[in-house]
Amino acid sequence: MYGNNPYMRNFNQQNIYEQIDNEINNLQQMKERMKTQMQQPAINQTFQLAPTNNHTIRYANTIDDVVKEMVYYDTPFFSKDMSVMWLKNAKGDIKTYELKEIVEKDEKDIQIELLMAKISELEKEKKHEQFNTNDNESEATTSASELDEPTGEQFKKEKPTSVQKVSGSKEK
Repeated sequence: MYGNNPYMRNFNQQNIYEQIDNEINNLQQMKERMKTQMQQPAINQTFQLAPTNNHTIRYANTIDDVVKEMVYYDTPFFSKDMSVMWLKNAKGDIKTYELKEIVEKDEKDIQIELLMAKISELEKEKKHEQFNTNDNESEATTSASELDEPTGEQFKKEKPTSVQKVSGSKEK
């Protein structure tokens, strides 16, 4: 039925032409998109202009290593044994610090330290006295008991044997 109708044949042909034209347009649009993509490549790279970790500490062997490093903010550099710290600012100025560990002490540690200091001081005094003593110590000594005149108490007094006491007439 439709095969003999010339209008229907034209209608089908016209639909086919329109479909072909649409496909051609789609292909041309794809071609244009491809050209623009080829001319302007997408940049997916990111560039790191400055370090992102702002407050890190670094280790250095010598001050020469610190001088070579570029910093954008105040950065501490420590020696491996943690005895020296260099602080470098963005201008390149470097300050050097000596580090000393602070050990907290409890009461017992403080007492021990004080007693050790006292012992050391007494040993120094003993050595000083031995150095300043006369040769009187080499002489033999004898002890004699006497009465202390103001208090009347008996006390022991050591005298060298070469010295003799002369008795007086004050005894009552």
